[in-house]
Amino acid sequence: MRIIATIHLFLFVLCMQAQCKHENFAFKPGEQLTYDMYFNWKFIWVKAGAAHYKTVSSVRNGENVLRTDLLFLGNKRCNSVFPMKDTLICYMTPELVPLYFRKGATEGKHYTVDEVWYSYPDGKSCVKQKYLNRHGVWSENSHESSECNYDMLSILSVARSFDASGYKPGHRIYFPMATGKKVEEQVLVFIGKKNFKANDGITYRCLVFSLLDYEEKEKEKELLRFFITDDLNHLPLRIDFNLKFGTAKAFYVSGKGLRNPQTSVVKK
Repeated sequence: MRIIATIHLFLFVLCMQAQCKHENFAFKPGEQLTYDMYFNWKFIWVKAGAAHYKTVSSVRNGENVLRTDLLFLGNKRCNSVFPMKDTLICYMTPELVPLYFRKGATEGKHYTVDEVWYSYPDGKSCVKQKYLNRHGVWSENSHESSECNYDMLSILSVARSFDASGYKPGHRIYFPMATGKKVEEQVLVFIGKKNFKANDGITYRCLVFSLLDYEEKEKEKELLRFFITDDLNHLPLRIDFNLKFGTAKAFYVSGKGLRNPQTSVVKK
């Protein structure tokens, strides 16, 4: 009976992970992307630093996995006023099932940490979360659901592998997102298509999405808006962030190690 119970448990875990699996056709290990960062400062836009996003092959707990890293670095001008360095790390299976997420953020005089561990027992998606606040105090919580849970890096990877060919403006995709402090209901809304000239001087045909805080569904609070290329790469070209202290934008500068041809180029 114990053997049968173990087999059933194993099948439950496989079932839950199968529900969270996505075919990755958009990117591959070795992809490296660079962005210019801008902040709104007293009604003017100033270049505040750079962002670096990369994907590599890695090993976690003896399993082959994908690791994505996103690093925000403020330049000297920015850091003289408001020091900034955010480091985000995410581990996923090759099928984009999230396993671990960490964000360490230096913003001004404060340092915070968000950590998320994922597990899939008994056909459930479980997350354990830890948060270090700016006063140096840790808090912990856990969450269990029948839905797949994500974080800000794993949902970006999953969104890049969506087939948006049948989407119409207003199309919505709901999902829970772990922030380190709690799990929040979020929604991605497809806005439509628009051309965008990136900081590499090239104009691309893009798909535009808006990320809304669904817990504020009566107010429809937009957290960010992003532009991805309308080709198989779904390359993030522009991200507009609505922050507590203002607005920030990331514009694509360069990339290497892309998986697919860039067929969304409109004008060089």
